[in-house]
Amino acid sequence: MPTDDEAVTLRPATPDDAAAVAEIWYHGWRDGHLGHVGDDLLAARTPETFDVRAAQRVDDTVVATVGGTVAGFVMVVDDEVEQVYVSARHRGTAIARVLIAEAERLAAANGHQYAWLAVVAGNARARRFYERSGWTDEGPFDYTAASATGPISVPAHHYRKRVRFT
Repeated sequence: MPTDDEAVTLRPATPDDAAAVAEIWYHGWRDGHLGHVGDDLLAARTPETFDVRAAQRVDDTVVATVGGTVAGFVMVVDDEVEQVYVSARHRGTAIARVLIAEAERLAAANGHQYAWLAVVAGNARARRFYERSGWTDEGPFDYTAASATGPISVPAHHYRKRVRFT
């Protein structure tokens, strides 16, 4: 966990961060999704797919580092906060709060008044975190997840937050 002399630093991801992002993403995704999504999506989300996706998404990614090590990341496209993950070692620290605040800032900087994100219906830990962070659950919807075999419908909840007040 970060200590007082190990501040959390945010920065744009670089190609050198892709392996660390993929590792955090794969394990975090499994923690939040196992038992809450269908077998088709589980089969589509192999470690290799996270390696490929992390490398492809460097330009959309901001990493949080502690002591020079990637401890978490966020991916934002337009007004959608697509991914927010913190390494297991750094959960329970301020990193998730720092990352979601950065995501909100990015959505506002992209010119949007509101940001949104999807959370798998059964991921109670993430849902509690977003609600504590001021996000509003606007109810269930089917999120379309991309995969190599085609789109997969995932039961999720739509969360929204006002990020710009002008």
